[in-house]
Parts: sequence; C-alpha cells; structure tokens
Amino acid sequence: MNTDTQKNSFRLTQLSQGGGCGCKIAPAVLEQILQKSGDEKIFPELLVGYEHADDAAVYEMSDGNCIISTVDFFTPVVDDPYDYGRIASANALSDVYAMGGKPLIALAVLGFPVEKLSLGAAKEMIRGAKSVCEMADIPLAGGHSINISEPVFGLSLTGIVSKDNICRNHTAKSGDLIFLTKALGTGIISTAIRKGKASDQDVELAVLQMTQLNNIGSVLAEKKLVSSMTDVTGFGLLGHLIEMCDGSGLSAELYYKKVPLLPGLDKFISSFVFPDNTYRNWNAFENKVQGVNGPEFITLCDPQSSGGLLFAVSPHKIEDLKKVIPDIGEPIGQFTSRKGVLVSVQ
Repeated sequence: MNTDTQKNSFRLTQLSQGGGCGCKIAPAVLEQILQKSGDEKIFPELLVGYEHADDAAVYEMSDGNCIISTVDFFTPVVDDPYDYGRIASANALSDVYAMGGKPLIALAVLGFPVEKLSLGAAKEMIRGAKSVCEMADIPLAGGHSINISEPVFGLSLTGIVSKDNICRNHTAKSGDLIFLTKALGTGIISTAIRKGKASDQDVELAVLQMTQLNNIGSVLAEKKLVSSMTDVTGFGLLGHLIEMCDGSGLSAELYYKKVPLLPGLDKFISSFVFPDNTYRNWNAFENKVQGVNGPEFITLCDPQSSGGLLFAVSPHKIEDLKKVIPDIGEPIGQFTSRKGVLVSVQ
C-alpha cells in the first residue's frame, strides 16, 4: 500500500478522542482555569467578556455599533471532510448570530495531521468552509494552520451589532417562554458515525441540520423579540439552559416532551451509543436539576455541534415571533422565579 492510499484509508472520526463540541473542556475544569487566570485590567469598551460564558466578546465602537469577536473550532463529527468544514464553519458563525449580530469576515483555523491524512482532505475542509461563508455572505479571508496529531477545524470571526441589539445569555425574565430552533441528538449521531453504526439516512439528517445557519438570531435581535439568547453546543441543552438560569437569577421549567429530537435516537441510546461527555455534562449539572429519572438525561446532556438557538421570549411577543419563524413550534419551557433547583424537568 503506497503512502497516499494509506492516508486515504483513515476516517476522520477515528483520528480524535472526542468529536465536535463534545471535545470541550469540562465545565467544572474550565471554571477552575478561568478563576485562576489572574486579575484583569478593566476596559470600559468591552461590553461582553467571559464573565457569564456568553457566546462571543463584544467591544463598543464610537458610532453606536459594536464589534463581535469569537473563535470556535473542534475535532471531526463526520467522516466527509467537505461536510466537516461546513459544519465547523456553521457552528462558529452561530456565536455571532447568538449575540444578535451579523458576521463580517472569517479566518480559518486548521490543525491537520499531514502524516496521516491526504492533503486533499484539508482542501475539502476549506472548500466546505468557503461554501458556508458564501451562504453567510462573508469572505473567508485567510487563517492559520499547524501540523497536529488530530484534525481540528473552525473559524475566527469578526461581526457587528448595534449596541441596542446585543443579546446576552443572562438577561431572561420570569415568565419568558423558552424556544429551541434545532432538534437535539447530533452528538449521539456523531458517536454512531465514529462507531460505524449510523445509516446513510442518519448521517444525512444530522449533516443537514448541522450545516443550517442560525442567522435568524440577528433578525430576532433587530426586532427586539428575545429577552435572552444563546446557542446549544458542547454542554448540551441542560448545560446552556442552566447558564441562562444562573446568570439571570431564575429557574426554569423544561417540558421534555416538547423538546425536539432527531429521529432514530432510541436505537442508539438503547445500545449505549452516545458520547462519553454526556456523563461528564450530567455529573456537572445533576445537582441543579430535578425531574430527570431515566434516559432523558442522555438527550438533554448530549453535546451538540452547530446546535440551535435557545432563547427567551415574553408571552406577549409570541405572535410577532411566529411571523418571523412560522414553524417555530411550541415553547419547550418557561423561566420562573428562583426556586430550589435551577431546572425542573416535567
């Protein structure tokens, strides 16, 4: 077997320990890192930093507009390098949309094991990224690459948002209804892909969802329809909802039967095909939750890659919301005043 054939024989998902946003550092570990990183100088123009685990940093300019800055990259969630590039790029763009902004320019972040993979795979990742940047109507203007043992890919992004339209993850209000724009389960499907248990249909549905842009976020912000917004990624729905509750000083009721799920997950869950980091997420959050008495913790803690927007809407704005997103569906929960636990699953 020649070198090129050997390189082409590797599947992307076999080259990494974890896939997609599931490879994030555990919430408790990340908290320790940030707490011990030292004091910082105060910058009045920095409106959003990392204090509340928001999706991006926001820096105020002198004209009433703000610059959004973010970077996001992860290891492969699928074996097709073109789709991997598309998914990683849509996932990175979501951070800008979740802040209520619009992207302006992208730079690629590529870590590539040149001894293991054909260079054609890297070209396909970039091609996938370009296709998604074209969808977002922004240039992929350059980037940075390193030779590394596991493939990683993503984008560094600069965006813009009016100061009045900035969306945060800790500004929900009691009584707000909770909506989610994408189904859960991409972490489970990605694990099934890695283990060779996913059908072509499973992969197709997951890729279709993960490559959809969350650009509706900027529209929701412009129309002042949301009280608070974030996107669901590596900490799962439960983790990101807890962040919203904790930051807002509220609790939430979560209607599990209303939570959208990708089809066909049961066959994987019953065979214990789901990410190891599902347990990591649950261990971090279980003492803040009540009402989870069975395997529902697997979907609620499933690390999502390019997941949906999770946002809070005042009940009196629901009709306006449905005009913007006619197929939004029913709310998956509601924020309440602070109670004994942060999230009550019903």
